[in-house]
Amino acid sequence: MGTLMIAMRTTKKRRNGVAAATVKRVVVDFPAPLFNRMECAIAELVTNRSELIRRAVEQYLETLQQAKLERELAERIYCQRFPSLERL
Repeated sequence: MGTLMIAMRTTKKRRNGVAAATVKRVVVDFPAPLFNRMECAIAELVTNRSELIRRAVEQYLETLQQAKLERELAERIYCQRFPSLERL
């Protein structure tokens, strides 16, 4: 498996001479097979690496947040149904 190397650099993008949002740059090492799959997806989706990776990270984080909310809801329902039982 490949390594993950993160080197962050903060830059401020300018649009029409006006400062825009701060951008963090990240360098990531991909194993060759994963990189090749990503390149194929980029071609199929007609996008670029940055956009594909941003979308993937956003989707992954949303999935984690959804799973957390579902666990919290299940725990609340459980505690309401069985108030006398101690939490494990």
